[in-house]
Amino acid sequence: MLSTFPAVLFSDSSLFPPFSGGFPPWDSHEPPFLFHPPPQDQEPVSSNTSGSETSKPPPEIPNSGSDEPSWKNPKPLGSIIDERKRRRMISNRESARRSRMRKQRHLENLRTQLNRLRTVNEELTNRVRWVVHQDQLFRRENEHLRSEAVVLRQRLWDIRQVLLVRQLQQQLNPSPAWPCNNNFTSTNEGQLITHQSLIT
Repeated sequence: MLSTFPAVLFSDSSLFPPFSGGFPPWDSHEPPFLFHPPPQDQEPVSSNTSGSETSKPPPEIPNSGSDEPSWKNPKPLGSIIDERKRRRMISNRESARRSRMRKQRHLENLRTQLNRLRTVNEELTNRVRWVVHQDQLFRRENEHLRSEAVVLRQRLWDIRQVLLVRQLQQQLNPSPAWPCNNNFTSTNEGQLITHQSLIT
């Protein structure tokens, strides 16, 4: 058993330091150790015994793009092109929507104007019909008045003829000397009465 331990020279001063406090080491309460114990790990041992939890790595906190400069986290070219296409598509859709709304408002304005013009057209058509009807009435009345004027002119002509005949008779026969003149006078008076009845 003694061969397992290396030979130690008691004269070596590094193994036995000088006595502190004037007491030899064998007088202390703790037994002396020739060999220092191996150092223990200072890492705390977790109380959880499950292997899944102990082997799980700590969660990584995602860094935002603003924390690191752009040259450390560059975006791929394809994502930039897709982003530009998406923005262009959104802009095109928005412009198309505004164009549709503008066309819709213009179409509504045109429909409103069409309805208003139709109403005005109906009113004007009714007025034209009324004017045409009144014109027809005036024309008929005018024709009637013209026919009456022709009849009245004819009667006036007849009356003038009768008056001329009576005037000639008075000039030719100043006094009733012959009995035949009475018959002629009575005949002229009958014609005059007939013409007067036509006039009335």
